Amino acid sequence: MTNDSKRHQFDLFVIGGGSGGVRAARIAAGHGARVAIAEESRYGGTCVIRGCVPKKFLVYGSRFPDEFHDATGYGWTIGKTSFDWKTLIANKDREISRLEGLYRSNLEKAGVKTLAERATILGPHRVRLASGREITATTLLIATGGRPVMPGTIDGAAEHAIVSDDVFDLAELPRRTLIVGGGYIALEFAGILNGLGSKVTVVFRRKGLLYGFDDELATRLDAALQARGIEIRRERNLRSIARRGDGTRLVTLDEDSATIECDAVLMATGRAPNTSGLGLESIGINIGPLGRIPVDEFSRTEAEDVFAIGDVTDRMNLTPVAIREGHAFADSRYGNRPWIVDHANVPTAVFTTPELGTVGLTEAEAVERHGVVDVFRTEFRPMKSVLAGGEERMVMKLLVDVSTDRLLGAHLLGPDSAEMVQVVATLLRLGATKRQLDETMPLHPSAAEELVTIRTASVRRFRERNTLDIV
Repeated sequence: MTNDSKRHQFDLFVIGGGSGGVRAARIAAGHGARVAIAEESRYGGTCVIRGCVPKKFLVYGSRFPDEFHDATGYGWTIGKTSFDWKTLIANKDREISRLEGLYRSNLEKAGVKTLAERATILGPHRVRLASGREITATTLLIATGGRPVMPGTIDGAAEHAIVSDDVFDLAELPRRTLIVGGGYIALEFAGILNGLGSKVTVVFRRKGLLYGFDDELATRLDAALQARGIEIRRERNLRSIARRGDGTRLVTLDEDSATIECDAVLMATGRAPNTSGLGLESIGINIGPLGRIPVDEFSRTEAEDVFAIGDVTDRMNLTPVAIREGHAFADSRYGNRPWIVDHANVPTAVFTTPELGTVGLTEAEAVERHGVVDVFRTEFRPMKSVLAGGEERMVMKLLVDVSTDRLLGAHLLGPDSAEMVQVVATLLRLGATKRQLDETMPLHPSAAEELVTIRTASVRRFRERNTLDIV
């Protein structure tokens, strides 16, 4: 902390009341700093208001048809069922409002000054609120997050398409939905809307889904989504979107001018950092063509006494990462306990149905970095599906460095994959070996026991030969 803090109204001014900014503000205040935070929308940010939390509620809602189906195999008689979109959205809204209130009250209990308006940077140590009020602070923390991108190259997209934020406020469930994109946001909404009764088509420009995830599991998820009735059109782009008089959309694809009729078009083609109009140029921060704020390992920007965390830095756009970065910043700056965030082995999940949980290196990354890798793989039908007569499959895959026996990555596809991979993340962080997994007593009967009972590698991959041997 600089020595001139008493010249300013606050020691720390946080721009952005999402999960990362809120955590930084609370921890800094707990260390005795004078803290203010400004949020122009609602406290909680993307995750709480229009991302992880409401999305998971919708995911739960979309899985009830499977539960009704499976119940008959266990002796239950299920009568006629129906779904009401408005009820789900109203209940979701009520819970989101409760959570936002908790975020705000926890800030105030910590002694943080909350400001419900937009703040922009005027210059070193100076911000201006939307009301015109100017505030000075020794340190500025930018935590404005990211936003969905609406492509500007598709005729009619801005007028007739929606982005992920908009799904949570739709007046009714679309009867037919076209989703553009092959990443996890696109696929999660595909699973949600499909499960709730919308006819879903996914269009994306790559050959494979989930770029950056393990190729094998992405391929298996592709097949599973299609088996659930989701139509997938790969290596395609949109040319235009037109709105008809009855409100339906007519989408024209590029190469062959094929058309698709639907009731809603969801653009899920990526997100961008919220840096526009923040006044970064006034303090000499160059954001570059992608809009991200460059930072060092301590979240310092190129401007003195200005820091940035979370999605606005585009390092790893996950809520727990932003929270951890905010905590590290506050401890380092105000708690006399400097530490940095380890961005390796961060677990993540794709909340499709079936869901995908992953941590560590993909198979391709493991082979490239470690040379010789054993791939342990198992596949089975989840126990719950047996009496229900379901055909769902659980896939588990462990990657092991042959030279050290260390676990390099774990990739799961099937029920409760997210819950299991959270625990596996601890094993990777501790440097667990395959032998230690083998020595762990399994819990029976459970799906998770398969992670400690896979004894034989399926294949051994070699980087130099770019081949694999059957073990």
